[in-house]
Amino acid sequence: MPDDAEGDEDLPFPHEDGRWQVTAPKPTRAIVLHPDTRARQTRRLPEHGLAEAVSLADALPGLEVLWAEVVRLPRVHPGMLFGSGKVEELAARIKADEVELVLVDGQVSPVQQRNLEKEWGVKLLDRTSLILEIFADRARTKEGVLQVELAALSYQRSRLVRAWTHLERQRGGFGFVGGPGETQIEADRRAIDDQVIRLKRRLERVVRSRELQRAARAKVPFPIVALVGYTNAGKSTLFNRITGAEVLAKDMLFATLDPTMRGVELPSEHGGTGRKVILSDTVGFISGLPTQLVAAFRATLEEVLSADLICHVRDISHPETAEQAADVAEILTSLGVSAATPQIEVWNKLDLMDAVGREALLVQAAQRPEVMPVSALTGEGLPALLARIADLLDEERRDEVIELGFQDGRKRAWLHEQGVVVAEETGEAGWRLQLRWTARQAERFQRF
Repeated sequence: MPDDAEGDEDLPFPHEDGRWQVTAPKPTRAIVLHPDTRARQTRRLPEHGLAEAVSLADALPGLEVLWAEVVRLPRVHPGMLFGSGKVEELAARIKADEVELVLVDGQVSPVQQRNLEKEWGVKLLDRTSLILEIFADRARTKEGVLQVELAALSYQRSRLVRAWTHLERQRGGFGFVGGPGETQIEADRRAIDDQVIRLKRRLERVVRSRELQRAARAKVPFPIVALVGYTNAGKSTLFNRITGAEVLAKDMLFATLDPTMRGVELPSEHGGTGRKVILSDTVGFISGLPTQLVAAFRATLEEVLSADLICHVRDISHPETAEQAADVAEILTSLGVSAATPQIEVWNKLDLMDAVGREALLVQAAQRPEVMPVSALTGEGLPALLARIADLLDEERRDEVIELGFQDGRKRAWLHEQGVVVAEETGEAGWRLQLRWTARQAERFQRF
């Protein structure tokens, strides 16, 4: 082979000791653009939005972010997103820096994407595409992989609306069964729909298995404590600290994707160990979370819906912690989390606060019983958090007698699974049950 052969930088070569080695592939050279439109209503400063977008890019392996920029937009241009002058300016910088991938932190229509890729000569991903790529890279369980594939297909289908406007309808045919009269967009949509149906069937089997596991836990029954929060708020670090598990915990967005559950024994007020609970670590939320992902991961997030207590973990050191908390609250509401489910706000990462800010937070938290300041990294505040969890789960119970007809066998079985039946009598028309339960259990029974 000639010495000046090109294109062999990724080929194996012999090491000095005779072993063959393969050079690592070069990272993809990328830039991040955050469009800031005056018309868009947002809780966030554009600079913080840009920083989050860069963190998203860093969460995807194989990318090297060369630079990032907030692009001010008086208005959105339908064909290009950006104005012609800005497109030309960016084209010159992209060419000079040999950029291979542009990440736009926002929604980009199929037409805008096609036009910008043509103008710049590079691949372009919008925010939704980037998050889907990260999820696809992180999913490990069978359920997680299927959910990501389903979300990606749903997203691709939504982008077929105008992505094929350059194709003309082929001659002949009525379109009843496809064939020569079918347009490319119709063929692609039909292929995606077929694949979606197959994925949903496979996912349903996995979901049924999870429901059986959930039903088995309900019969024990141990209360479920769910950790929720914005991505990178420290949920997995807190989970590991409490349970002694080794769930991946990194300073990275979406370090945890697949849900993890562990049993934990809470402390007793008289010392020693108290009641046992199941602690659940869930996928982190993020602003602008694609609706396709929310829908696809609903089965996983149903662990939150069935939780007896929700711990909302916040990165209290983040400059936009209030905005992140508002995003989490919106997603919990959209999932249908009951207002009757008690919640604790866990103000995490106290170790990152300076002395003045830390003291102010501790004073503020002392006035709010639902707030527990902690540092999952150092363990500070965790004994008080666990004691608070134990107090909430040992809430006041009241005695009540109800009557159920024989047709209400499922309701009766649910009451027994919850362990709230003290005594039961069988009559001619049904059962008379003496219960000892909490107001929250009574509210859940009314929705049964």
